[in-house]
Amino acid sequence: MFKDFALAPADPILGLTAAYRADPRAEKVNLGVGVFMDETGTTPVLRAVKDAESALLAAETSKSYLPIAGTDGFRAAVARLLFAGALPAERTAVLQAPGGTGALAAAAHLVVRARPGGRVWIPDPTWGNHKAIFPAAGLSTAAYPYFSRTTRGVDFDACAATLSTLGPDAVVLLHACCHNPTGADFTLPQWEEVARIAAERGWLPVVDFAYQGFGEGLAEDRAGLLALLTRVPEAIVCSSFSKNMGLYAERTGAITLVGEDAGATARAESQAKQVARTLWSNPPKHGAAVAEAILSDDARRTAWEGEVAAMCGRIRGMRAALVEGLRTRRGDVDFAALAAQKGMFSYLALPDGAVARLREEKAIYMVAGGRINVAGLLPRQLDYVCDSLAEVL
Repeated sequence: MFKDFALAPADPILGLTAAYRADPRAEKVNLGVGVFMDETGTTPVLRAVKDAESALLAAETSKSYLPIAGTDGFRAAVARLLFAGALPAERTAVLQAPGGTGALAAAAHLVVRARPGGRVWIPDPTWGNHKAIFPAAGLSTAAYPYFSRTTRGVDFDACAATLSTLGPDAVVLLHACCHNPTGADFTLPQWEEVARIAAERGWLPVVDFAYQGFGEGLAEDRAGLLALLTRVPEAIVCSSFSKNMGLYAERTGAITLVGEDAGATARAESQAKQVARTLWSNPPKHGAAVAEAILSDDARRTAWEGEVAAMCGRIRGMRAALVEGLRTRRGDVDFAALAAQKGMFSYLALPDGAVARLREEKAIYMVAGGRINVAGLLPRQLDYVCDSLAEVL
């Protein structure tokens, strides 16, 4: 059978990293990979994580399977972090998943059970893997307008107009904060309008919440999500600890179901457990145990919150320095929209030729369209990157 396979193309992001590593040029810069780096270029293990791991190592007595939905402590901790008590507990059900991608895959398979052959509406643009995850489960996708290449911000009028045409059979993917790839987020009044439309039209929101804490803060970044969930009867939230706890390799995430009442939530949870049993049987232990140990201990949580704030501060500072550097070099270009973007990513909306030129002539690697990882830009690289971008903007 294998000899009949066509050669699949490399992943557009992970393949970019492989090309970067193979590049022999000393001045090369990788702005494509979606991980946080400190000012030395290291993706650190957080101190709160190391402390939790030390305690877990000393206390662990078994590596037996976890329950299909994960431990009760982890599930409760996720609910507190996401909702802060804003939703009745009986309306929510949390299941551990292998990272945010696993949560999205589970959401897709859960939707298929209720809407075979259904359609998921995804923003244009969006994270590339969204376009693969839902079709892999048997769902089709369509795009709704999200980003304006003219204003370099959310095209909310076009977005709301499209969402207002969708009905109860539709599923709509939303980014809770730190939109990937653009860094352009809904304002709170815009979230409230999206919530009104969703409640009125009856479509199901699936919210990708991968970057809590990297926009404005842990509490601030959930404000739009809560504005939505307090209005709609049903929703699915896919969250991750890859970024805000640095647990990239541990694949620690959750799929959270929000139902209209306890009965609806319980029925959806029973189906989600069957989906999880089929996809990964039992969730991995270590990352979830670390997250639970941090979120359930006041001292560790306080320390972790400080580390998240510091990571968010580095991202903000690097974006501000990038904008200032570009303004100095290109006073004829308005960079206000770039300055307003949030989270790890910024979107330069560059044509393919400019992205290729930066890679070939300057050894600067970025995702198609000019998505750059601000959290991967190092202070020592700033002048070189600004000089190079100024040439192609």
